[in-house]
Amino acid sequence: MECHKLSAKPCSSYLFFVILLIFASLASFADAAVHYHDFVIEAKPVKRLCRTHSTITVNGQFPGPTLEVRDGDTLVIKAINRARYNITLHWHGIRQLRNPWADGPEYVTQCPIQPGRSYTYQFTIQNQEGTLWWHAHSRWLRATVYGALIIYPKLGSPYPFPMPKKEIPILLGEWWDRDPMDVLRLALFTGAAPNVSDAFTINGQPGDLYRCSSKETAIFPVEAGETILLRIINSAMNQELFFGVANHKLTVVAVDAAYTKPFTTNVIMIAPGQTTNVLLTADQPSARYYMAAHAYNTANAPFDNTTTTAILEYKSAPCSAKKGQPVKPIFPQLPGFNDTATATAFTAQIKSPSQVKVPIEIDESLFFTVGLGLINCSNPNSPRCQGPNGTRFAASINNVSFVLPRRNSLMQAYYQGQPGIFTADFPPVPPIPFDYTGNVSRGLWQPVKGTKLFKLKFGSTVQIVFQDTSIVTVEDHPMHLHGYQFYVVGSGFGNFDPRNDPAKFNLIDPPQRNTIGTPPGGWVAIRFVADNPGIWLLHCHIDTHLPWGLATAFLVENGVGKLQTVQPPPLDLPPC
Repeated sequence: MECHKLSAKPCSSYLFFVILLIFASLASFADAAVHYHDFVIEAKPVKRLCRTHSTITVNGQFPGPTLEVRDGDTLVIKAINRARYNITLHWHGIRQLRNPWADGPEYVTQCPIQPGRSYTYQFTIQNQEGTLWWHAHSRWLRATVYGALIIYPKLGSPYPFPMPKKEIPILLGEWWDRDPMDVLRLALFTGAAPNVSDAFTINGQPGDLYRCSSKETAIFPVEAGETILLRIINSAMNQELFFGVANHKLTVVAVDAAYTKPFTTNVIMIAPGQTTNVLLTADQPSARYYMAAHAYNTANAPFDNTTTTAILEYKSAPCSAKKGQPVKPIFPQLPGFNDTATATAFTAQIKSPSQVKVPIEIDESLFFTVGLGLINCSNPNSPRCQGPNGTRFAASINNVSFVLPRRNSLMQAYYQGQPGIFTADFPPVPPIPFDYTGNVSRGLWQPVKGTKLFKLKFGSTVQIVFQDTSIVTVEDHPMHLHGYQFYVVGSGFGNFDPRNDPAKFNLIDPPQRNTIGTPPGGWVAIRFVADNPGIWLLHCHIDTHLPWGLATAFLVENGVGKLQTVQPPPLDLPPC
């Protein structure tokens, strides 16, 4: 009898525990919401820099709508293409677990949405919170088709920092005083570099320093003493940027939807594709202060050397004596365009809040050279060979210049078993070792075009060292991996030393990111677990470099069972 009583106790406790779990999961499920949106993609008149252009927008907005969700929520977004171009949408930084069909890069996970057609992106946010963004992922349409994607914590979960009084998305962008698609089309025809942008923007507005722009300059009113959260997104096409606010300190608390150890800085450096959350306290004398951004340029190449501004305005700021006009804003001190020391010091401070589980035993150790190249022309005087010395610009990883298919998307071809679209023999190391950051022989400047993927077993641990090269020019290449977040475990200048550099890796609290730059003339190392099956694009987020071929993709095989297997494609997946 005593025995029976003793065994019954754990049984009832176990039953009670199961009931609690069921109620907890039901409560969690009840908290999760489904957000439905129609994104109508169409040309609308947009006036900037004194001129009106027919600009591709979403729902008539530039930048596009801000999406606000919570961790655990589901987004159902019907993309309706009323523009004259094929288009896709990418939800930058969303893990898209087992769901590459919602990822969006054209000819990688889907064929593009043709004019007059639609496609519904449906995905669930799983264990992510912070600032991400969405953008077109077809040619240069993301120059104007982009917006913020804000993921709040689940209900009842606070931020790991003091609650700000208000939150402001800050989208940094680039503007061409012409159709960006024409800029790209001309560059692809001539083989030369595309024309640089005419302005940078903050929330779509160039700011006070450009012609015909001061009246529309973005103004952000604040109360003295309050703390605000700036959700900063670099939506620019081709330019890393320095950003600062005059006389105000910025406390970095998150990057790429991952919290960080807080640290304070006067300026941030942010690459295309990256996001940075900072706290700002309005603790200065009541006045008007510029927030500003300008180029951090690491390549020996032309760049947009202008400055975009917005205004942080204390509500109690006095007006000038002249007809009640507001006083002129105070300007911040930004680093010089080539200040690599400041950019490197800033990036080095970013760390995870506490110890994290970094893969230690590595199954796949990959060494990827990334950089530019030149394609030799049989007729250097041709209008199609206007690059340096009668060549065409190219770019590559491990000397393979990536070519997107056109007959089918990579993911559809893989899922359908269609041969001839790609091969899975991407080289894990450069075909010929050389002095990557030294004086490289001209015989190594021309890459080989191909559609090659690298295959990974489900659950394998991966390390990639991205090595910049000095071919054409050294440059900071912001590398973005779709479908994954990764740990940035080390970086340095010069050639990576496989014997000595790994000993300096941070395997305790490295930052978690989805986009990371190669130091110019240097290297950066990342680690992740290949736990998301599907085909996932890896590319430089300088959009000039993507059509030149600075990309590849990982084919992550299915694991065991439904939870490790790619889900079937939706019925409305666009055909090619």
